Formats: sequence, structure tokens, C-alpha cells
Amino acid sequence: MAASERDLLERMLDHQREQIAAVLDDVTEDEARARLVTSLTTLLGIVKHATWVDRIWFEHRVAGTGRDELGLAPTIDASFALEPADSIHTIRQGFVNACERSREIAATHHLDEEYEWRGKPVTLRFIYAQLIQEYARHAGHADIVREQLAARRDPQG
Repeated sequence: MAASERDLLERMLDHQREQIAAVLDDVTEDEARARLVTSLTTLLGIVKHATWVDRIWFEHRVAGTGRDELGLAPTIDASFALEPADSIHTIRQGFVNACERSREIAATHHLDEEYEWRGKPVTLRFIYAQLIQEYARHAGHADIVREQLAARRDPQG
């Protein structure tokens, strides 16, 4: 039996969420914070940003909770910024918790329900697709950072 559209979208999104959480596997705290490109991109920053993304789309946009009430970073760039207390454990757990909350929120809405984004209506279906592509892109960024870290550990390759 073929999966429903919703089941397919949810499974694809959860797969990408797993890929994001896994970027922190088998790295040290220092490696997770290492900034190897000119942007704010770090492994911890990618997962922290993904937490922000899930919360912006589901807690803010779908559930209607205000950004200030959620305590979210005010900008995309700020969502990558690390605090001294951020660690692999706290950032990964924050992401897992955000994803769980997003699933709870989404379960009470239909794919065709609309939400405002950039002055236009978008559906829950669009939100799933948006997150799938965004997380796939960031997982690719993380792969490059992890390759750079591996080369630092073993320059002989």
C-alpha cells in the first residue's frame, strides 16, 4: 500500500531532521564549534539554526506563538550564533525537543491550512517541503565542514 502524501512528507522531513542531528556525531566540542568558513557556519551552529527554523515555522507560524514569547533569535544570522553554554548535548537536545513539539503542532493541522509568510499564504504542505529542502542543504554544508575537520585530524588523508 502506498504511503499518503502526508506520511511521505513527514517521513522525508524526519529523515532530514535525523541527518541534521547526526552532524554532531563523533566530533569533539571544539570541532563542533570550529569555524572553518567565513560565515557563522559551524556544526553546532547548523543544528542551532535548524532548531530555530523548526520553531519559527511550527511554534510561531503554525501555532501562532509570538517570536518574543518563544525567545527566538531575531535574525537568521543570529540563529547560528553560539553561546558559551552551548554544547553538543544541549544543542542536539534542543533540536530533538523542537522537532517533537513541531510534530505535535503539525498533527493538529491539515496540509491545506494556510499561514502567512512574506505577505503571502503558504500551506502546511509548503512548510514541509521548505524544511525538507532547507535541512538537506544544511546537511550538505555540514558534510563539507566534517570533511574539513577530518582533514585537520589526518592531513595525510
